[in-house]
Amino acid sequence: MHYLRDKSGRHLHWIVRMGLFARARKYDGWLATAFGREGVSAVVVERPADGLPRVLCASYQAAERPASAEVLEKLGKELQAAARHCSTVLAGGEYQLLSLEAPAVPREELKTAVGWRLKDMLDFPLAEATIDVFDIPGDPNGTQRGSSVFAVAARNSAVSRRQGLYGVCKIGLSVIDIPEMAQRNIATLLETPGRGIAVLSFDGDGGLLTISFNGELYQARRIDVTLPQLHSPDASQYYDRVTLELQRSFDHFDRQFHFISLSRLMLMTGASDGLHGYLADNLYMPVERLDLNQVFDFSRVAALREPDMQARYFLALGAALREGGMLPGKSEGKGA
Repeated sequence: MHYLRDKSGRHLHWIVRMGLFARARKYDGWLATAFGREGVSAVVVERPADGLPRVLCASYQAAERPASAEVLEKLGKELQAAARHCSTVLAGGEYQLLSLEAPAVPREELKTAVGWRLKDMLDFPLAEATIDVFDIPGDPNGTQRGSSVFAVAARNSAVSRRQGLYGVCKIGLSVIDIPEMAQRNIATLLETPGRGIAVLSFDGDGGLLTISFNGELYQARRIDVTLPQLHSPDASQYYDRVTLELQRSFDHFDRQFHFISLSRLMLMTGASDGLHGYLADNLYMPVERLDLNQVFDFSRVAALREPDMQARYFLALGAALREGGMLPGKSEGKGA
């Protein structure tokens, strides 16, 4: 098993050094790609000193998974990847994110101890895993450090395959991220001070619920309902399943993190549909449609003002919310 850590001690992304293609002067901003079930989305986002994150350009290539090098190469040329800091997001089936009790060991031994605890929890051999670990913060008003951690375990083959794809295209890959953290980055921009926030998004791989507070990820859950299902003529049959999963998740969250009050649930489905109204009628908290126009400057890519386009580029936009250049671990939220 492999353990990866960045220089700052921050976690939840893999820092990938591919210096062979990293000598060119880099422009400001990040180019992030997300490999969906039906295509690859890519965006370039810069973070001005003041104002909203600005999307400089965006492109999408329809392609069945796994996408070919030709698809990535075309996107790279179009968005000037050679002059960008680049990140990519793993697909849902390429890793596991697990929450577990923190082993009672010194900090420097935490990753090793967690790795052995994961041995019976993974659906692939531990020897084939690349692992990262990060704290789930405890009560900031309490005296004890958080007693839980998240562990990310990706197949070595998935990480190597993504690195190899970028290598073939001669694109320098700096960071490999996961969807939960991309979504967390967007949630951080939407937080109400002193309150937690829940975000629920859907794509071709299913639904993803994240709950964050003060820029930290506290809970993540996958929901087995896809975006095409929600846009189908019989979409209403899935509403009960989504609602039940949310109620269970919120009940669990309230028991484990009683010190966090959630302000609202933000829903990203890409289009106006009945799920929003159904959830608003059946959940105890406010439910709002997530409009990325609130937190991004889309003046240079007007097409992203539309809800369906925001859904298509959602994970890529979140993954591109990184500050500065090649400083590992420095993203919009904490702990990334």
